[in-house]
Amino acid sequence: MTLHIEQPSNRRDFLQRAGGGFGALALQGMLASEAGAAVPGSRNRPAHYFGKAKSIIFLFMDGGPSHLDTFDPKPMVNEHAGKPLPQSIERVITPMGVSENPVLPTKRTWKQYGESGLPVSNWYEHVGEMADELCVIRSCQADGLNHVGSVCQMNTGSILAGRPSLGAWVNYGLGTENENLPSFVVLLDNPREPPGGSRVWGTGFMPATYQGTRFRNAKDPVLHLSPPASFAGDRQKNKLEFINRLNKRHRSPRPDNGELEARIAAYELAFQMQKHAPEAVDLAQESKETLELYGINDKTTKAFGRNCLLARRLVERSVRFIQLYSGSGSKWDAHSKIENNHTLHCKETDKPIAGLLRDLKQRGLLDETLVIWGGEFGRTPMSEKGDGRDHNPYGFTMWLAGGGVKGGHIVGATDDFGMHAVEGHAHVHDLHATFMAAAGIDHEKLIYHHQGRPERATVNEGTVIEDVFA
Repeated sequence: MTLHIEQPSNRRDFLQRAGGGFGALALQGMLASEAGAAVPGSRNRPAHYFGKAKSIIFLFMDGGPSHLDTFDPKPMVNEHAGKPLPQSIERVITPMGVSENPVLPTKRTWKQYGESGLPVSNWYEHVGEMADELCVIRSCQADGLNHVGSVCQMNTGSILAGRPSLGAWVNYGLGTENENLPSFVVLLDNPREPPGGSRVWGTGFMPATYQGTRFRNAKDPVLHLSPPASFAGDRQKNKLEFINRLNKRHRSPRPDNGELEARIAAYELAFQMQKHAPEAVDLAQESKETLELYGINDKTTKAFGRNCLLARRLVERSVRFIQLYSGSGSKWDAHSKIENNHTLHCKETDKPIAGLLRDLKQRGLLDETLVIWGGEFGRTPMSEKGDGRDHNPYGFTMWLAGGGVKGGHIVGATDDFGMHAVEGHAHVHDLHATFMAAAGIDHEKLIYHHQGRPERATVNEGTVIEDVFA
């Protein structure tokens, strides 16, 4: 008996033929709202904005880096060292309650870099050399006090779990220009996941097709990517074709099963990744000079440097959204011994980040790549446990580079002690709206209908920070 195997459709053909499922639902929502979001597998880009960024690299410092010791110098902090904050500074609630602890001085020295004279501390000397590429937003604000909720909000817009991540929205909105690799890739610098785990790069109520794919620091970046030697070539191809045929038959009477459609797409992508992902992460193709640029030959900078170099390689292969976690598992959290903590983590990331910016620029990729640096919140000017700083979501710093933003530019400000944003307030929703605008997406027009409700990446709030753009 001969089993006839029908030639399977690719994802694009499958979605074009499908009468329902999330592809059709998404298309319906896009047409209704003129959102222009891309159907999975398509190469279409929305024309909402002037955005130049074809890819986004989000450098996430997990645990909350101190803006007071990196990119927002505050001389008054040292002048009032050992004293309570002046009464003119509004008291806030921190995880430890309403703090009246004395002000903790900073030991940083500062230098003005480049033609812009942008001040950067000696914890980020290499990044300082790229100051004319940085747009520093000093007035960021968030809603969460603790790591789980705050990491969740910086990634999904809400302190409550269950919403799609920023990378998922970008993936949904722009589609893919590379059908051989995931559109959304996550890279960690150690085995621990960030607070909230994989939900922070998940899809919430969206289909799983748009979620981030975690690449491991190994020869095979994705688990079980390489087939056994005895099961390769035509044998594997025939099996996958047969599975695809069964899946399509099973899906036919279930047009609204988005998870099944996502699984079918995953099979097709996984087969393509077996051929292309190993090459994409093969750093042996890079020169010694490039490896040195990223600090890969130094044990301190190796892990994050490798991920920064992988990010550049993925951008070259048209991956839309790459998120790199530094200190995954809240290792930047410095309630005590901030000098030891931040000295280590800044050293781990300083040279690799500068190398990434310099490499993107010299390859002509920086203008079309938005690079984001920041964490879930900043740190307080008051001391905690004598030599640390508590969480501060009331006013902190993030910076952008590339993607059409103004280089050597500062947006917003905090008070004299770096406690509160006082000019150009930039809530997480505003930040997300701005990141998406850099990629050409209008956050008000990109809509996903969930249970009859129009959902947006910015939780139906937010305003683009126009001063960021050139």
